[in-house]
Amino acid sequence: MIYEKPRIGVYICHCGSNISPKVDVEAVARFAAGLDNVAVSRDYKFMCSNPGQDFIVNDIKQMGLNRVVVASCSPRMHEPTFRKACEKAGISPHYFQMANIREQTSWVTADSAHATQKAKDQVAAAAARVAGHAALTSREVAVQKSILVIGAGIAGIQASLTAAEAGYDVHLVEREPSIGGHMAKFDKTFPTLDCAACIMTPKMVEAAQKENIHLHTWSEVVSVEGFVGNYKVRVRKKPRYVDMEKCTGCGVCQQKCPVKVPSEFDEGLAFRKAVYSPFPQAVPNTPVIDKDHCIYFQKGKCRACEKFCEAAAIDFNQADEFIDIVVGAVIAATGFKAFDPSPLTAYGYGIFPEVYTSLEFERLNNATGPTAGKILMKNGQPPRKVAIVHCVGSRDRHYRKYCSRVCCMYSMKFAHLVREKTGAEVWEFYIDMRSPGKLYEEFYNRVQEEGVHLVRGRVAQITDITDHPEDAGCLTVVAENTLARRVLRVPVDMVILSVGLEPAAGSDAVSRMLGIQRDADGWYNELHAKLAPVKTAASGIFLAGCCQGPKDIPDTVAQASAAAGEAVSLLSRGTVRTLAEISYIDPDRCSGCRICVDMCPYSAISFDDGAGVAVVNDALCQGCGSCAAACPSSAAGIRHFNDGQIMAELEALT
Repeated sequence: MIYEKPRIGVYICHCGSNISPKVDVEAVARFAAGLDNVAVSRDYKFMCSNPGQDFIVNDIKQMGLNRVVVASCSPRMHEPTFRKACEKAGISPHYFQMANIREQTSWVTADSAHATQKAKDQVAAAAARVAGHAALTSREVAVQKSILVIGAGIAGIQASLTAAEAGYDVHLVEREPSIGGHMAKFDKTFPTLDCAACIMTPKMVEAAQKENIHLHTWSEVVSVEGFVGNYKVRVRKKPRYVDMEKCTGCGVCQQKCPVKVPSEFDEGLAFRKAVYSPFPQAVPNTPVIDKDHCIYFQKGKCRACEKFCEAAAIDFNQADEFIDIVVGAVIAATGFKAFDPSPLTAYGYGIFPEVYTSLEFERLNNATGPTAGKILMKNGQPPRKVAIVHCVGSRDRHYRKYCSRVCCMYSMKFAHLVREKTGAEVWEFYIDMRSPGKLYEEFYNRVQEEGVHLVRGRVAQITDITDHPEDAGCLTVVAENTLARRVLRVPVDMVILSVGLEPAAGSDAVSRMLGIQRDADGWYNELHAKLAPVKTAASGIFLAGCCQGPKDIPDTVAQASAAAGEAVSLLSRGTVRTLAEISYIDPDRCSGCRICVDMCPYSAISFDDGAGVAVVNDALCQGCGSCAAACPSSAAGIRHFNDGQIMAELEALT
């Protein structure tokens, strides 16, 4: 039913103890009752609850309301909730306006009287604005029932398998020669000490064998355009210089290659050839030729790999290949990188050969690593004393302020493995021990029972200056024991730096392509930390794993499955509804300057040469407003944010 004159219902939420202790909610409701066009004004403890929504539905039906204002929390949280209530009662969901008196008022205003007055002003502005709202329409658009997953660590693989099991085509893109990510480098996983390869390798093989999972390794996503349900993606497949169809994975080319290069997979502790597979269980098991170190590419000679390849799989003429695909949803699983402790010169990394990062120790301890799983020093002997330093680069205002979550647990895992394999004396230096997961506290207790020395205190320095002649050749760890209130100088043979996690290299470029916001530390922002932890502000874009923040393997797998579930849920309907709050261009005002065409970040505006005006593609437009801000003739505008609505809101505020 459409009404000539606005009849507004105003509803003020107490939000439990979030708003009412600071804002006099009853006074705001009484004030709202006297505003122009307001037919009813109420307050209620929880407007988002079923009884609160029933107030709105019943008042619309019984009192003939045709506009609704709710003053409560952020529209990001509950605007869809109240819009659905309006729609349920029979009026357009766009006849609703929300006033945020929680985040913008009660949470940030110290004085109660000031907060109450501010809330009144916000409600008055919302009521003035909603009177000018119009019923907007959107349309259904068919979706592509396929999903792009960026990053093939454990998060990307799990998300791909979950979506593929639901019957969807999945394009899994990985920039390294093999899928597997960081987990492929691990030997054991805490707290149960399962073999990482025993968990990971079957999943890698399953991902490769699934008919509806299309692996794009040694590849990168270079562009993502379009809109939810219909994203046009371009993938650059880098040349391997090895024909994947012909290669049998025999490994002869790697044996015959004369060039040795530090292995990235082994964190520089071992060497690989210029033609190489990162590790024995690599998927796909087709090697890659490192163009930067291959003698043929550098000097035009050698070609030993080609000479000895019986399958004739070596192809030096390969070039970049670009693949265009269309997907309905995108899952970002770009992962993390380990903090580089080189700037922390006091810890001696890169100065003393027996100071290792956590990932270096993972390879040192791994059965497929450079020492076949034996924990040995550079001289080939096992260490007698080992120090493990927590929070390197984390919880540090000079580097990363946040806790990286996994460091305490993997440090205790290292302590157990060192004790088990070498019997060495182990000293762990920590700030606070954090073991909040299932069976984590039990693992903490187990390590203590195994005789590991746990010292609460930050390490100040690692030096090769020793206090006693018998410790010659050792490193000395200088740290404060804050519980005993004394400084310790502990001689050790080996130091392991438990470095924190950072956003993966290149994640900033991916975020710009996908339109994902990042927090101050560079992690991807979810839509809502509690209610939408895998969604983003960009429709159809989801998050999985450590790209969203540091987390352990169980949490990563859970979030990856959740992201796949959200993507499948979105696409299973077969269509998506386009936004209603999008741009429009008045052809009578358009001067044909084309500024809006260049400004649009979604390529949603084209120029009609015949009519001489710009035209908006409703399906592509995301309502960002760039065109409206740039248009010199005021021909471009945004539905639901027109000049009349905004000016009415401002006039009520002032």
